[in-house]
Amino acid sequence: FKMCSGRVICKLLPSGEKEVDLAVQSAKAAFKIWSQMSGMERSRVLLEAARIIREQREEIATLETINNGKSIFEARVDIDISWQCLEYYAGLAGSLAGEHIQLPGGSFGYTRREPLGVCVGIGAWNYPFQIACWKSAPALACGNAMVFKPSPFTPISVVKLAEIFTEAGVPKGLFNVVQGGAATGQFLCHHPDVAKISFTGSVPTGIKIMEMAAKGIKPVTLELGGKSPLIIFSDCALENAVNGALMANFLTQGEVCCNGTRVFVERKIVDVFTKEVVKRTQKIKIGDPLLEDTRMGALINRPHLNRVQGFVKQAKEQGAEVLCGGDLYVPDDPKLKNGYYMQPCVLGNCRDDMTCVKEEIFGPVMSILPFDTEEEVIERANATKFGLAGGVFTRDIQKAHRVVAALKAGMCFINNYNISPVELPFGGYKASGFGRENGRAAIEYYSQLKTVCVEMGDVESVF
Repeated sequence: FKMCSGRVICKLLPSGEKEVDLAVQSAKAAFKIWSQMSGMERSRVLLEAARIIREQREEIATLETINNGKSIFEARVDIDISWQCLEYYAGLAGSLAGEHIQLPGGSFGYTRREPLGVCVGIGAWNYPFQIACWKSAPALACGNAMVFKPSPFTPISVVKLAEIFTEAGVPKGLFNVVQGGAATGQFLCHHPDVAKISFTGSVPTGIKIMEMAAKGIKPVTLELGGKSPLIIFSDCALENAVNGALMANFLTQGEVCCNGTRVFVERKIVDVFTKEVVKRTQKIKIGDPLLEDTRMGALINRPHLNRVQGFVKQAKEQGAEVLCGGDLYVPDDPKLKNGYYMQPCVLGNCRDDMTCVKEEIFGPVMSILPFDTEEEVIERANATKFGLAGGVFTRDIQKAHRVVAALKAGMCFINNYNISPVELPFGGYKASGFGRENGRAAIEYYSQLKTVCVEMGDVESVF
């Protein structure tokens, strides 16, 4: 679907068991060639893919906007992060190495870092192209093949990535794309020739994937949901904190797993902060995501839009005050009247026990919660099953480090939010999953160590 207008733009056939098997066998054949290449050879191919993405940035960003509904302004940032990711792992590919260990009597041991084989990537619909790059770049750098299944709601841009890899010179079939929903995902997870599964998406689906992977003792990386705390202290730079709160809640129409949707504000400044946030939120330009000045596009589909609206309705019933937004938005352009738009929403008068504060909404809805002391806010911030991210705004640098050290979350921000440089590992604690994407850390999840022990004298037998 084209989210901004509600029109169908293309129809794709889901991949059944036969197609999934063909994709895996094709990847397996390509893996034999790719895994035997040197790290430097793989590096050159990844650099070429990064160059093509950079060259086609505008075209891919437009495709992604049509694919997902986010503003073209944001889609360009996603594409930049994508080529940077490929470039980063291209840089690491040639440096992957084991170590040599001296043993007594001239004997020695060494380790080899080896690829896993055919890895499966299962993507989410909020960052389709970027997630495919985050998963494929470290996988390919380590010498693996990958079969990737995008979300059925955003099937298009990952196909473009497959074409780019082929053009850059990867062996035919090394990066394969299969289309479909849960059934296709099940065929992938159960396939005996799949060595590893990396999934981005919801907690319930993550649990199912882990169960399926367990049957084949396959390692998994799970990047799941969040209900992250954003803590605003009274000694913050106010304008900076307001900017941070907007970045933490309204990127990609609020459909971001690490969003800081529980905004804890020190009571002394809660009124002035709230007033400023509401003023800024009301100015967000909603509409056709392909227009340069649009800052918020359309949500992913009708059922999801209805679900997000349901959360706002329930919040009102539980006593929250809608300070702005929350309603459907109908753009002036008649072509867009059936699009999935809503006004970004700020909720006041929130309590920790409300559904809107406990559950992941995955839409443009911010909950503001006052607090009094540092100790209290840390306890409340951690009182959740999730642990993906957390943020702190304060001018007191000691307090900033003290608070993030106490947060049970995998990705923490100090005086910024939702910045994801590819050099830094990304992933969660608790129900938000495990394993890491990006940074050197991802290498550990796409390779395995082999130990070799070499005897330089005669074997001493105890028999």
